[in-house]
Amino acid sequence: MKAFITGITGMVGSHLADHLLENTDWEIHGLIRWRSPLDNLENIIPFANQGKRVFFHYGDLRDSQSINKVIKEVCPNYVFHLAAQSYPLTSFDAPVDTYDTNISGTSTLLEALKNYCKDSIIHVCASSEVFGRVPKDKLPINEECSFHPASPYAISKIGTDLIGRFYAEAYQMKIMTTRMFTHTGPRRGDVFAESTFAKQIAMAESNIIEPVIKVGNLNSMRTIADVRDAVRAYHMLVTVNPSPGEYYNIGGTYSCKISDILNDLINLSTIKDQIKIKEDESRIRPIDADLQVPDTTKFTKHTGWKPEIPYNQTISDLLDYWRNRVNKEKGAFLTR
Repeated sequence: MKAFITGITGMVGSHLADHLLENTDWEIHGLIRWRSPLDNLENIIPFANQGKRVFFHYGDLRDSQSINKVIKEVCPNYVFHLAAQSYPLTSFDAPVDTYDTNISGTSTLLEALKNYCKDSIIHVCASSEVFGRVPKDKLPINEECSFHPASPYAISKIGTDLIGRFYAEAYQMKIMTTRMFTHTGPRRGDVFAESTFAKQIAMAESNIIEPVIKVGNLNSMRTIADVRDAVRAYHMLVTVNPSPGEYYNIGGTYSCKISDILNDLINLSTIKDQIKIKEDESRIRPIDADLQVPDTTKFTKHTGWKPEIPYNQTISDLLDYWRNRVNKEKGAFLTR
């Protein structure tokens, strides 16, 4: 059996590779760009170097020739389409790049699979951001909640979501779409709120920066899941009675404001009494998806999945991840 992961170098893709390596006997094939950093793949690179179970393929979702080549060559049994321009705030500055990567890139990948490997079982990863600005009377958010995107990224993920469902219906492909709510933990990119908080705290603890944490909107409500629970859900999605054309909300059970996450991280710090908080206008989105609380009944009933890693462990592991990186790489970070 062969699994193909786009976005394998990211937080989710790398954790998924770890999970599949440990819990299956599948070959793991990952799509990487020539400039992709490989830091997150430290656990699996030795397998790739030995040519055992792990294989990397160069390509880019915006280059149909490279995607056609790798899909024809690998013809995977399972596909996890995780690659994306995934930063909502960045999408305000680069909307066309976001649309091109996330919408056109998804179409390019599914077209290649349709032409060369139509029997693959495919996971298309959309996002809870598609729901955007949801009124309180619609909480918790179920799959039929209307879309009200609050960023170019969210718009692009609506395109991703609809393209996945279109190919499933039009071409009888085995595609399932997920809208994962906030998920975090080790390897989380520093453009996301809780990760940049953890990074800044780690840098302050090492005296690289002053103990002043720059923040954006702290009032948004989020439901937090651990990335390791998320990838376990994705594995179950494609192996537990996969249902072509279905779409699922997936997420954690612990809901809180961004300000609560910040306070919890500060309380874990060795310098918590010294830390100050400063609002940074550059971190505030023009419009925000401020109520992200999922109803995951449909997915949990279908697969039996439920979160296992508690919130406190998730944020503790996130902070320790940044402490280790800062200690290893010292001052080679922007304080974004």
